[in-house]
Amino acid sequence: MATSKHMELPFIAREAKAKGVNLVGTGDFTNPGWLYILEKELKETNRKGIYEFEGVDFILSAEVCNIYNEKGQTKKVHSLIILPDFEMVKRFNKSIRRFGKLESDGRPILSFSLRDLAETLFSIYEDALLIPAHLWTPWFGLFGSRSGFDSINDAFGDYSEKIYAIETGLSSDPPMNWLLSSLDKITLISNSDAHSPPNIGREANCFKQAIDYFILLKILKNQDTEIFDYTVEFFPQEGKYHYDGHRKCNVTFHPTDSKKHNNICPECGRPLTLGVLHRIYDLADREEPKSEGRVGYKRLIPLREIIAYSLGVGSKTRAVEDTYRKLTTYFGNEFRILLDLPEKDLLASTEERIGQSVIRVREENVEIRPGYDGVYGRILIPEKNPAKVVTQQSLF
Repeated sequence: MATSKHMELPFIAREAKAKGVNLVGTGDFTNPGWLYILEKELKETNRKGIYEFEGVDFILSAEVCNIYNEKGQTKKVHSLIILPDFEMVKRFNKSIRRFGKLESDGRPILSFSLRDLAETLFSIYEDALLIPAHLWTPWFGLFGSRSGFDSINDAFGDYSEKIYAIETGLSSDPPMNWLLSSLDKITLISNSDAHSPPNIGREANCFKQAIDYFILLKILKNQDTEIFDYTVEFFPQEGKYHYDGHRKCNVTFHPTDSKKHNNICPECGRPLTLGVLHRIYDLADREEPKSEGRVGYKRLIPLREIIAYSLGVGSKTRAVEDTYRKLTTYFGNEFRILLDLPEKDLLASTEERIGQSVIRVREENVEIRPGYDGVYGRILIPEKNPAKVVTQQSLF
């Protein structure tokens, strides 16, 4: 459900290669049909928990949705689960089957608490990875404004110490999360949450070496900056829940403006959907981000979006796709173009508008009209202005 028909292994592998992504989460191992395909098609490697398909590594992952009542409130939270082998996956699936229908969706709805989810998972394998997904998303993030919690401990109780990492999500980046001292010991990761192959790698985690399951566990448990180099981030304003707003009324506000309206839409009188930035303001206990000892990050805009903006066409047009395939084939992959390719090579081998736009994105010389209430932000890349438009200070 809500997933492209092309989210199959051959398309995923092809897109991962084009992006420069070496390791992909399988997603959806709770679904029996998909699990059958994964077990049939993925080949074991000599690295524990890592499987291979057509030259791309995979790790067994799934996302689940817990919906339940706690203290008179309805909680709705998405979580990412990673396990090292198919036997453990099958045991986990069997243990949750009575709480949700696994066949109906790749992200099953489970009618028990997050603490029960943790107890179930860790009773099967004590070194399983349970990671709150897109932490701040209003409707389904652990810290979401509509149905989440105020702390990891509130959600997981005695199992909080086994939550080593969280996903920042598309609408927040590390500096925003560094405003909370409660997350100082938590490793921040960035995943693409791809529902279609082109969205693979729109956010990513960059390691200095090839990893296996146990290296990943060590990295996340210890926030190991010796191996974990940096995350690739959306500009958080581009995420579809960064600002507050009401999509039906075309109303969008910075949190300070929302508070002036008592968090009510001035058009229809209904509550605004409070976005990630608003929620971070509510829970933050620092005025400035604390970055010491934390994994680094780089903000990027996906190459297809840069091409589309430069050509003045939609990102899903044939012109964009043809240009994208030409550039990634010639230069190797998207991340090489966005991150590593020398400027002189970039400008010599691409259309000038595209090359200049990539350079400006690297410099964070972009402007983005923030997303809100399910509407993605809009990108603006100045043609000649050398000054950075988006700066860290502008976010807070």
